[in-house]
Amino acid sequence: MSSPAVVPVQVAQSVLDARGDAASHILGITWVLLAGGALVFVAVMALCALAIAGPGPLRAWLGRRRFVVVAGIVFPVLALTALLVYTFGVAAQMVRAQAQTAATRIHVTGELWWWRVRYLDADGGTLLETANEIRIPVGEPVDLLLASADVVHSVWLPSLAGKLDMVPGHVNRLRLRADAAGVYRGQCAEFCGAQHARMVLHVVAQAPEAYQQWLQGARQPAAQPQARAAQQGRALFEQARCNVCHTVRGTGATGTLGPDLTHVGSRLTLAAGTLPNGIGSLEAWIADPQHAKLGARMPSYRRFSGEELRALAIYLEGLR
Repeated sequence: MSSPAVVPVQVAQSVLDARGDAASHILGITWVLLAGGALVFVAVMALCALAIAGPGPLRAWLGRRRFVVVAGIVFPVLALTALLVYTFGVAAQMVRAQAQTAATRIHVTGELWWWRVRYLDADGGTLLETANEIRIPVGEPVDLLLASADVVHSVWLPSLAGKLDMVPGHVNRLRLRADAAGVYRGQCAEFCGAQHARMVLHVVAQAPEAYQQWLQGARQPAAQPQARAAQQGRALFEQARCNVCHTVRGTGATGTLGPDLTHVGSRLTLAAGTLPNGIGSLEAWIADPQHAKLGARMPSYRRFSGEELRALAIYLEGLR
């Protein structure tokens, strides 16, 4: 399965770069509240200046009981009420937009420190499993069903939606809808341990046709290695008992402790955004994952020679 080219790639997430319905609503609320607060601040500072350095009659007028009541009580109540009504109105519009279940549903589980991603069928069964990367069709609503396998995590995808916690024993729903194709960066936003900052989630938004093509390819088992180095890598993968923790569909590897590696070569990054994907990064990760992500549950494999590491990396990089 090849990885479709998508642009642009978001280097850092930003609440000011709204590319989805929910994110646009949230950004709109932000600007309105910021503008309202700024106007009130300027007005208060102007009145303070007049009260300190203004002419005597004006200063006396500012101290009148009626002005104090109107400016200090009536105006704040009316202004805050207007902002509250506006905010509740936008929030209600967002809730109404999520009344119906989306056709695409993706179950995302936060783990220490990576994301388990399962695409669901209409009955809630698993179509396929992947990790640390979500692909969605542009212009179509997508529901993320959020859970945690250990501690409290939080998904934050500011360009597409808001922030929502992942709580052990409970499932929350987050609605996404991307307006444009691209790669959008997300982050765990709830401190969850030593590598919390290295728990990145990428959302790849594709044209619906490209998404369906990807989905069909992603459901296929791993391709059999053809090159001699890749065949050697697969043999090492099995000998080292990597299949105890990882699944590679179409092989005897059925472990579920770690990420599914069936199409790991097509992903943008390794270890939830810690390293760019590639043969060199795969070699480094296999040899010493603790160097890149201290505390990760994958053990180091320093016993492999350079040639063996290269063969393993070639095999994994070829799983597309």
